[in-house]
Amino acid sequence: MKYVDEYRDAAAAQEYAAAIVRTVTRPWTIMEICGGQTHTIVKYGIDELLPKAVTLVHGPGCPVCVTPVELIDKAWQIAARPDVIFCSFGDMLRVPGTTGDLFSVKARGGDVRIVYSPVDAVEIAKQNPAKQVVFFAVGFETTAPANAMSVYRAKQIGLKNYSVLVSHVLVPPAMEAILNSPTNQVQGFLAAGHVCTVMGYVEYYPIAAKYRVPIVVTGFEPLDLLHGIYMCVSQLEQGRAEVENQYARSVRREGNTTAQDLMAKVFCVVDRKWRGLGGIPQSGLGLTAQYAEFDAEARFGLSAYTAEEDAECISGLIMQGVRKPEECSAYGTRCTPDHPLGAPMVSSEGACAAYYRYRRLRTHAPVVAGGSSRG
Repeated sequence: MKYVDEYRDAAAAQEYAAAIVRTVTRPWTIMEICGGQTHTIVKYGIDELLPKAVTLVHGPGCPVCVTPVELIDKAWQIAARPDVIFCSFGDMLRVPGTTGDLFSVKARGGDVRIVYSPVDAVEIAKQNPAKQVVFFAVGFETTAPANAMSVYRAKQIGLKNYSVLVSHVLVPPAMEAILNSPTNQVQGFLAAGHVCTVMGYVEYYPIAAKYRVPIVVTGFEPLDLLHGIYMCVSQLEQGRAEVENQYARSVRREGNTTAQDLMAKVFCVVDRKWRGLGGIPQSGLGLTAQYAEFDAEARFGLSAYTAEEDAECISGLIMQGVRKPEECSAYGTRCTPDHPLGAPMVSSEGACAAYYRYRRLRTHAPVVAGGSSRG
């Protein structure tokens, strides 16, 4: 089996793959939500271990990829101001907007800094009282608690020169948007373990019941994913539509209630636009009225700004599971990591980047002993 020797437990991987083969009697399409899971699947050839009847498609679980182009433009405009120190995680700096990316701002002298925690940005604001310090708060429920903590702490200490450009999105509404789409092909989901570590998985029960789809919470190692696929396929074959937790070593049913309480103090649920998917009602987080003073969009007068996406990029279809990256006419030619048309080609969790990094190299690599090829 391809790449099985690279797994932590090759024998267990073979057992799960064989169990899936024995179980499947008809075609099924399963979507993994998380971009980190997508990279594991592509890197280790998990989809190539499966019988042809099981198709894996890639969901909108890359927070960088779904950040709308207008938010990138707003970040660009704020970061270009001489009175601003703009702080962000590194994977946001290469994401293209309509006028450029944050790296281009930095190259022209803008004070753009990579930080490893939003709390670092709060410290930068404390040390630079004459500057406005803005943190790009991007992510799913996973990163929301830390971003909420930065705002909570800034208010606690009376910090007036700190704000956040918020682009938080929520997983369950995106799943419902996919299931409601007339082009939907998804029959079961692998839910992201790190999101469920924070939020638990109770909110998936209504989705499984309403749409009759199994939802299996999984981790990120190859064995986690193979086990999760087996659990999902077993449900599909048996006609069940339940929520199951494969990632029990990290995920509890109720999640992290302390983190949830902090999020509820700082954030409220709002409508949110997703790059490639459009507007999804009640699918994001924004600052509550109590913390509205820390809203960078309002502080810099950019709340009404809008922008259009590149029409050539089909990232929306990829993140809905309708297309694969290799089916894009620009993939690997007009769209590469060095010159991306869309965020999925540059993000560390983007599906296009995963295919370009692993599958493209593997396709052109020589076959080595044992029938495996290495990228």
